[in-house]
Amino acid sequence: MKIEILGPGCPKCKKTAANAEKAVRELEIDAEVVKVEKIDEIMQYGVMMTPALAVDGEVKCAGKIPTVEEIKNWIK
Repeated sequence: MKIEILGPGCPKCKKTAANAEKAVRELEIDAEVVKVEKIDEIMQYGVMMTPALAVDGEVKCAGKIPTVEEIKNWIK
């Protein structure tokens, strides 16, 4: 599983990444958390607001910091 954090690296993006990493640890699953910071790559997802989070290429949220629980529900 691949979890992508889409954003330029702002504090909200970093918090989203931290929440994703915590969700992966708590569920004890094998997943890769990757940061996508290039605007061209972010635009390919159709995302207009960051931070955003995608699971296996599917955008699950954009424009807000998802909670650890929300992320866990998306990756179960």
